[in-house]
Amino acid sequence: MDNKIRDFLVKNLSLWAMASVTLGLAPFLPEPHIWKQILNIYHGRLTESIDWLDLLMHGAPWVLLIVALVLKYLVLKKTT
Repeated sequence: MDNKIRDFLVKNLSLWAMASVTLGLAPFLPEPHIWKQILNIYHGRLTESIDWLDLLMHGAPWVLLIVALVLKYLVLKKTT
C-alpha cells in the first residue's frame, strides 16, 4: 500500500470513527441499520439491488475504520 494512502487513513482515524457512529449506525431506532442489513444477509432476505447499495453505504465507514485501526497497529508495531 502506498505510504500516502496509509498515512491518510491513519491520520483521519477520528473521521472514520465519527462516520461509523453516525452514518454507519443511522437510523438508530428501532435497531441500527447496518445490523438489520447483516441480519438480512444471514436470513437470505437481501434481494433488491437498493438493499445491497444501502449495505455498502452503511458498511463503508466501518470498513475504513477497521482498515485504519489495523494500519495504525502495524505502524506502531513496526516502530517499536
